[in-house]
Amino acid sequence: MTTLTIRRPDDMHLHLRDGAMLAAMAPESARHFARAIIMPNLVPPVVTLADAAAYRDRILAALPEGSAFQPLMTLYLTEGTDPADVAAAHASGIVRAVKLYPAGATTNSHSGVRDFGRVQPVLDHMAEIGLPLCVHGEVTDPSVDIFDREAVFIDTVLDPLRRRTPGLRVVMEHITTREGVAYARAGGPDLAATITTHHLVINRNHILAGGIRPHYYCLPVAKREVHRLALREAATSGEARFFLGTDSAPHPDALKEHPCGCAGCFTATNTMSILAQVFEDEGALDRLEAFTGLNGAIFYGLPPNAGMITLAKGDAAAYPLKIDTDAGPVTVFDPGFPLHWQVQA
Repeated sequence: MTTLTIRRPDDMHLHLRDGAMLAAMAPESARHFARAIIMPNLVPPVVTLADAAAYRDRILAALPEGSAFQPLMTLYLTEGTDPADVAAAHASGIVRAVKLYPAGATTNSHSGVRDFGRVQPVLDHMAEIGLPLCVHGEVTDPSVDIFDREAVFIDTVLDPLRRRTPGLRVVMEHITTREGVAYARAGGPDLAATITTHHLVINRNHILAGGIRPHYYCLPVAKREVHRLALREAATSGEARFFLGTDSAPHPDALKEHPCGCAGCFTATNTMSILAQVFEDEGALDRLEAFTGLNGAIFYGLPPNAGMITLAKGDAAAYPLKIDTDAGPVTVFDPGFPLHWQVQA
């Protein structure tokens, strides 16, 4: 049997939700991952240190007994965010980043930023104290085609923001385009980018060709094949600026299979199996550890995980099609190919 032993991975972009969904989702991520950057787009959002501390407590309470999983919290940036509270959150060690959602860009983003001038004092203070800004990089202008919104955001929002805020550490979240890859590469040591599992696997044809497949619908939406290939090259390159952020985003099937279906792919359960296959296909298994367990930790100033996991290659793994929750079943992402790598118990 072929095996690969690597540091226990980190997920640098994770949605765990709350309530009944959190109770079912936390064990799925804790099974393989040591730490995760937790997204704050609850209803109401996680805006203050007090909100983050309370949400962290709920996550810890939802973990299986004996789990060492560490939730690393973020604050939701609003036009009313207090720089002093952000500084206190950073000093507490509970909050590791602030998340920027352009208003209306994705699930539960209506409290996000419309006027970037109103958050500039917060960004300036974050640059001073070294607190990273995680960015959902899409414009929300309805006149901009949905497949172009990331590239337009880079040119019209992100690059000007970084130029007027020198020293601000920025993570371009879930990049989906070759333009995103190129900008991350040109951005210097204060810029990094997460890449999701599903964007390494699907392009826009998977969502639309031959019928609409709602469980492949996500935001940012998957793009053309040329962009997927650019993401695979970046993820498997070994470059420290690229690291895993699954953006695993569970929704009950009833809200995915709906006339106005929710955006998000749930990948926490089988991500490591999928990534091992992707990296093997690219001849880069020796770089999987850096992408999943080293690069993100280094950017966030965290020590590498001491724990290890072993992936074994054998017969195709049998993952559940759905995870049952008290909020309704959640469909597990189907990569469309057999998964011969799996994490040993």
